[in-house]
Amino acid sequence: ENKILEEEKKYSALSEKAAKSRSTFYMILGILGILLALVFTVLFFYMRRNQAKLREKNLLIEKEKARSDELLLNILPLDLAVELKENGSAKAQSFENATVFFSDFKDFTKIGERLTPTELVEELDHCFKAFDKIIEKYDIEKIKTVGDAYICASGLSHQKNKSPKDVVLAAIEIRDFVLNRIKDRKKKKKEYFEIRIGVHTGPIVAGIVGFKKFAYDIWGDTVNTAARMEQHSEPGKVNVSSETFELIKTDFSFTYRGAIEAKNKGAIDMYFINDLAPNKEDSSK
Repeated sequence: ENKILEEEKKYSALSEKAAKSRSTFYMILGILGILLALVFTVLFFYMRRNQAKLREKNLLIEKEKARSDELLLNILPLDLAVELKENGSAKAQSFENATVFFSDFKDFTKIGERLTPTELVEELDHCFKAFDKIIEKYDIEKIKTVGDAYICASGLSHQKNKSPKDVVLAAIEIRDFVLNRIKDRKKKKKEYFEIRIGVHTGPIVAGIVGFKKFAYDIWGDTVNTAARMEQHSEPGKVNVSSETFELIKTDFSFTYRGAIEAKNKGAIDMYFINDLAPNKEDSSK
């Protein structure tokens, strides 16, 4: 009987020990589970944070890329911008019937000396921003500004068959904007600029020059002749060559000025644009 009791005690002790072992095992297992859960939770939040940062970084890259593309398109025509991005360079292009617009302000230097630097830049900025909006409406390519000169052209790239009419319509709007600006500044007893505009149509070469602060530019006799049209224009007038006149003579009313001697060009037939011809509708309206 004592032997049986001892065996029972031993069995009871072993059972108790086994129960304690199982309890300890489950406790350790539970602790490990909690630790693993904590580790996975930390990893999950870490990965989520990294993914959020990565998305934010990618979004920033996309925004910067879009901004870069937008800036590039402000400098170059679309096809040249695409070519430059894809190849790192862009070939020069020739166009047979481009229409070039030149303008400047009469007595700019003299009047500019009577303005503060801030007033001068603000007035130029105000005018050129208005010019930008006008030529954008007519899908005309801005080439550059040089001091008080504003140069743009049509019939480039995707506009190969574009009529000079749009350039002349833009020229009339720019002329009228400046005339209204003069009235406004006279009322305020402020200095004002009078504009001269010249337009000519013919072949040009266009392309990108340089690699640092590179610029899109145009060259050729057509560009030089357009500059002569502007130089021989008068304040508040749009002066066009016979080449441009022949292409738009049914769209506008003109005043023939005769053959006028131009530097290095000889006598050139010139015409002042008065306005749209009677019964002609402004396509921009």
